[in-house]
Amino acid sequence: MNKVNYIVAATKPWSIKAYKDLCEDLPNWFLITQKEELSLEFIDKINPRYIFFPHWNWIVPNTILSKYESVCFHMTDVPYGRGGSPLQNLIIRGHKETQLTALKMSDDLDAGPVYLKEPLSLHGSADDVFNRTAPQIMELAFNIAKTNPVPKEQKGEVTIFERRKPSDSEVVEDLDLEQLYDFIRMLDADTYPKAFINFRGYRFEFDKAKLDSTGKLEARVIITGSNE
Repeated sequence: MNKVNYIVAATKPWSIKAYKDLCEDLPNWFLITQKEELSLEFIDKINPRYIFFPHWNWIVPNTILSKYESVCFHMTDVPYGRGGSPLQNLIIRGHKETQLTALKMSDDLDAGPVYLKEPLSLHGSADDVFNRTAPQIMELAFNIAKTNPVPKEQKGEVTIFERRKPSDSEVVEDLDLEQLYDFIRMLDADTYPKAFINFRGYRFEFDKAKLDSTGKLEARVIITGSNE
């Protein structure tokens, strides 16, 4: 019997850690972390049954999508919340829970049919959520690899999320303390631009936010020149 192979394409540290914790000793699982590694020539040598994309920074060429079944993972109950920055867009809208969706990748972003969905808590900092989600994604990948489910077309009203820009991390006015807590924590993860304000030539960046039962908000602040 021919060996069935799988590829995981991931760039974020939490996704790479989850792969190494759960897959590194499996002989038929392969990790890609760089854009140039995701070439048809390299993938053809492995000939994977699935390519899993836990968190990937670049557009996947159609030459790969049309030849190999590719699965991405999205933190919304699609078709609600297709598009960029799903975690931040969910939290800023007041969501406390969501669905982690495994879907087949297609030409249209996050519009492909769905394999599986699982509940996902949005509690804690963005870093907490990503580190909690990464092994859950790998378990979904194992499930798909084992059961080969037939993905089902999305149903319902489509809502598109806009990808956030670094400038969107500037703290907006008129937030109450709970909203300010959410704003800080949703940006508190490695490689993400942290919540900030510019004031009198200085830039104040916030992370490690805590909101206690009395409504008091604490956060770490790092102050630099606003032009640095």
